[in-house]
Amino acid sequence: MFSHIQVGARDLDRMIAFYDMVLAHVGLQRQPVEPDGGPPGAIWQRQGQRWPQFVVQLPFNGLPATWGNGWQVSFAAPSQMAVRLAWETALAHGGIDEGAPGLRPNYNDDYYGAYCRDPEGNKLCFVYAGGLP
Repeated sequence: MFSHIQVGARDLDRMIAFYDMVLAHVGLQRQPVEPDGGPPGAIWQRQGQRWPQFVVQLPFNGLPATWGNGWQVSFAAPSQMAVRLAWETALAHGGIDEGAPGLRPNYNDDYYGAYCRDPEGNKLCFVYAGGLP
């Protein structure tokens, strides 16, 4: 299990607006961030839970953020409808399609997922399957 996943941003305001809309469908809400001396950013969590967290932030080293080839962030969704809504919301707000919602029996009989990229190229997956929170 992980404590948090962090992605860099070039256009922080656009990325925060994108993730505010998309992550609401998988039960994550943006939390207030206290300045800690690092660069500006935003944090999303499940209501009443400290961990895990999803973070979008300007890079600490001051260089432009870039996406990673071969990695993705996968978000557990509470239903197939939530997968579809997160994916549709992402595409409606600057995301790029990487795989429409549907069953993926090659992973498991109940694995229902959808894939896209955020406005800065980070690959995302939304998935509903047995055993996920």
